[in-house]
Amino acid sequence: MAASLLATALFGVHASGFAASPKETLEAFHAALTSGDKAKALALLAPEVAIYEAGYVERSRDEYASHHLGGDMEFARSSTRKVLAQTERIDGNTAIVWEESETTGTSRGKPVHVFGTGTAVLEKKGDAWAIVHVHWSSRKAK
Repeated sequence: MAASLLATALFGVHASGFAASPKETLEAFHAALTSGDKAKALALLAPEVAIYEAGYVERSRDEYASHHLGGDMEFARSSTRKVLAQTERIDGNTAIVWEESETTGTSRGKPVHVFGTGTAVLEKKGDAWAIVHVHWSSRKAK
């Protein structure tokens, strides 16, 4: 039972033993950012994750943890992200999730209203999905 609870907490695995879907894994990652749960956010990323954002690349989970994770958690806590559209495609142990989102709130005391797009590639590792690549972009609302 303890192992099942640990797997649920760390990897998004349902207590029944079935893996969370790729969409649910991505949702759990964003929820971890919003709640400031660094350990959970990092547990949902593969060690070799590649994160592309605003023309920059972070080439591993450790690099992300030491650079943008803190800022991403701060931004997620001070804003509200709404998924406008989401598509998922699963092919064996690989999945792609495409998203369109709208985010409102504040960032460093200034109002924020942006529309974003994101692509996430996930890989099934055992009973759980791990995020192996993310590409985020956004634009200001008109």
